[in-house]
Amino acid sequence: MTTAEGLDTDPDWEYRPLRLPPGITRINAATQLSIHAEYSGWELSRVLLYSDGSRKIWLRRKRSTPGLPNVIT
Repeated sequence: MTTAEGLDTDPDWEYRPLRLPPGITRINAATQLSIHAEYSGWELSRVLLYSDGSRKIWLRRKRSTPGLPNVIT
């Protein structure tokens, strides 16, 4: 996975891009990412920091198979 385009083709993970404007501090960005991780199951995959101070972030989480119940053996 070397390019952003390759992120969409991974069958095991789903990805969500997130763009943070230049005025967001590093601490505020970390807080926003922690909220995504805690309540939605996302984890940090990749971060690009642009020269204007904005950030493009890709979050990822394991794909789930909806509708399949847990099998008890």
